[in-house]
Amino acid sequence: MLKYTFRRLGALIPVLIGMSILVFLIIRAIPGDPAQTILGDKASEQAVENLREQLGLNNPIYIQYFSYMKGLITGDLGTSIRTSSPISADIWPYLAATIELAFVALIIAVVIGVNAGILSAWFQNSIFDYTAMIIALIGISMPVFWLGLMEQWAFSLELGWLPSIGRESVRDPITPITHIYMIDTLIQGDFDQFVVVIKHLFLPGIALGTIPMAIFARMTRSSMLEVLRSDYIRTARAKGQKMFVIVYKHALKNAFIPILTVIGLQTGLLLGGAILTETIFSWPGIGRYIYEAIQYRDYPVIQAGILVIATIFVLINLIVDLLYAAFDPRIKY
Repeated sequence: MLKYTFRRLGALIPVLIGMSILVFLIIRAIPGDPAQTILGDKASEQAVENLREQLGLNNPIYIQYFSYMKGLITGDLGTSIRTSSPISADIWPYLAATIELAFVALIIAVVIGVNAGILSAWFQNSIFDYTAMIIALIGISMPVFWLGLMEQWAFSLELGWLPSIGRESVRDPITPITHIYMIDTLIQGDFDQFVVVIKHLFLPGIALGTIPMAIFARMTRSSMLEVLRSDYIRTARAKGQKMFVIVYKHALKNAFIPILTVIGLQTGLLLGGAILTETIFSWPGIGRYIYEAIQYRDYPVIQAGILVIATIFVLINLIVDLLYAAFDPRIKY
């Protein structure tokens, strides 16, 4: 197992190098000049040219790439063209915000989606089964931005139960330690602030987790139906075991491999696809960070943000592969 793990880690290197090349080339195909964007339309041609030279944008494309890779090898993600500050120092608070939001969305999606799929398979062709699958179909089809706006209208404007934007109370800001506010408030022992953080997470978490929740429900139902028809399940039922034990102890473990695969893929998509949710709820995450960098043609920030997301996505898929053996011991052999 250890040998397999190291082999898979080694296989990540060419994947990430290929990703860096692809991102580097695509970003430089974006229309617009970063120097012109920074200085404005009224800047003189000489000022724009001087800034381009200063930023290294006049160098051949391969020299720019090798310079970028040289910094990556040493852990330097580069310097923002817009703010002139190191990206390594700037990116973590945004990434932490997205990780926190994606984690909450994933928990909501897994808990509700997987259990809905299990119960739909358990009570196949019942009213619950039909209702759950219809809701799942609606959830997959529902645009995230529309759901987010409806949540804000219903729970913030009309009912006033939950905040509509941001990560924290403006009047009582949180002192960041890890920049993951749920952890920071617990470290500081401030339970009231922890509740505020949860309230701010709830609406965007639901909006972001709705599509994965529906996918998990449908996948779980399909996988569980196949397992529940197995001979060993019929034998367990014939022996008089309780259905709850059969479903959650025996059937779920054998049905979980395809579900785990989908969970891994959706986790990566949650991290990379949260930009609409973050924009609607004014969430200061990595999606908005990259979006603002695109507006200013801030190449280093865009490259760093996409590469970080790609790295996390690949690592999540590696973890999923390694978890297969925990659910199916046959994979070890």
